[in-house]
Amino acid sequence: MTDVLVERGAGEALWIRLNRPERRNAFDPAMSAAIVEALEDAASARAVVITGSGGSFCAGGSLQQLSTPTVGEMRQLYQSTLRMLDAVRQCPRPVIAAVNGAAAGGGNELVVACDVAIAARSATFGQTGPRVGSSPVTGATNVMGLQIGEKRAKELSLFCRRYSAEQAERMGLVNAVVEDDLLEQTVTEWCGELAALSPRYLEITKVSSNVWWNAARDSFSAGLGMLVQAVGSPDMTEGAAAFLEKRRPNFPPPE
Repeated sequence: MTDVLVERGAGEALWIRLNRPERRNAFDPAMSAAIVEALEDAASARAVVITGSGGSFCAGGSLQQLSTPTVGEMRQLYQSTLRMLDAVRQCPRPVIAAVNGAAAGGGNELVVACDVAIAARSATFGQTGPRVGSSPVTGATNVMGLQIGEKRAKELSLFCRRYSAEQAERMGLVNAVVEDDLLEQTVTEWCGELAALSPRYLEITKVSSNVWWNAARDSFSAGLGMLVQAVGSPDMTEGAAAFLEKRRPNFPPPE
């Protein structure tokens, strides 16, 4: 199975479709690299759309290896995730998240990284880090606060609740919510609007808007460094094991 499907759509848009539905389109380093490659080849398009297959948008980083992690594997996963999110921001074309299902953990941070987000009414959003033995340091603990407000971003990051598409729109996490069967049509219409504008000045506008993302870049690196230091900790292994076994985690008491 091809992890990432890339195709040209109406409105001169490049569609990047995450294609691992059996794991809810969670990404591993190979899948992240394929997304980066597609984004780096998008300069000839007028817009880029990222969406999912099989009724899910993206469940974030794959947790399969977290119950028996190695430092090398986890460093590779963390660094590849950051490269993917940076590629979204560095892509010269506007990137639209077409959120067609659950955007969880790193999938929610992918929405944060995209320039615009349109959600199907059935889509859900939320962070998962402290519930699964991780922390959302590549967008949710920093840039998301600028998008939806610090207190609300901390609520998402700390409590790991799930939010509806309508709640996400009210927060400012997404730009619009449409009926499920109208999602791709609506995204195509937005791409058509972008296709009528100057690609040169859209690129200038996008690059200029990255000021807060760039300012948070040191926070990303520092957070990932702390995550690497926590690889193999009881909290990480218990959180991942509980997630994979579909049970409530039993974390050790604070030290």
